[in-house]
Amino acid sequence: MAVAVLLLVCVLSIMIGAKPVPLGDVWHGLFENSGVGNDVVIHDVRVPRTLLGLLVGLALGLSGAVMQGLTRNPLAEPGLLGVNAGAAAAVVSAIAFLGVVDVKEYVWFAFVGAAVVAVVVYLLGGSRSATPVRLALAGTAATAALYGYVNAVELLNSAALDRMRFWTVGSLASADMATIRQVAPFILTGAVLALLIARPLNAMEMGDDTARALGANINRTRVVAMVAVTLMCGAATAACGPIVFLGLMVPYMVRAITGPDMRWILPYAAVLAPVLLLGSDVVGRLVARPSELQVGIVTALIGGPVFIRLVRRKRMAQL
Repeated sequence: MAVAVLLLVCVLSIMIGAKPVPLGDVWHGLFENSGVGNDVVIHDVRVPRTLLGLLVGLALGLSGAVMQGLTRNPLAEPGLLGVNAGAAAAVVSAIAFLGVVDVKEYVWFAFVGAAVVAVVVYLLGGSRSATPVRLALAGTAATAALYGYVNAVELLNSAALDRMRFWTVGSLASADMATIRQVAPFILTGAVLALLIARPLNAMEMGDDTARALGANINRTRVVAMVAVTLMCGAATAACGPIVFLGLMVPYMVRAITGPDMRWILPYAAVLAPVLLLGSDVVGRLVARPSELQVGIVTALIGGPVFIRLVRRKRMAQL
């Protein structure tokens, strides 16, 4: 059912936009690109945008589920490790001090920034003796410091402010196949790592002592989890800017369907997060025609009330 909904949203994402495209033309553009008219719209704009939405949704949904399992906190999200802040700090530094202007170049700066901050947070959290609480505190402190740096640079450099304000909103509008080819290996590698640690994450949700008694390697699981989150969230953030709320909301909603078993939460989050992201992107294109509302804004507007309603439900499954 979830996969069928995802396929439907993908078709809508390709059909709907500033210029509606009939289903027959969609099929022609997908398989018989003539290089003119609707074929160009489908082949060069809608398909890359939909593919990037699938990848980014997959990355943020899985990252959120892993973070919630790792920290044993149902309200945890990928930004808790400072990944988004690290990516933003690297991009604003590249714009302000190195004169980088091409979105494609942002990817590498943002990804390196996210990776460096994840390593620093892991070391500050105690490395091999890290606990969920220490990791969360280290990530929160790093996030506050880095966003302070980002705000300071933006205030002192108007050119950086002009370019950063579009990236920081979160949008799929600049999607192209070159960006997809850049980020896809990182996201898919992180996704495989995340799915492989579902069983030890289940054990860790019962506490470290119980997890050790069940044979789980706690330190190895935490390192693999942080690597997976950094790969997925760093690459996704680099490609389209920080999209908040998705990694928090989707795993929490999935838990209401599957219960607390991470072997089900992870694959469900990987499917339903792209549904929400692409659905929000379609809504953003419809409500602001002929322009559009960035998907990062729409996910927050749609997800906020839904998430509050879910949190208030007494029967919500707990970690």
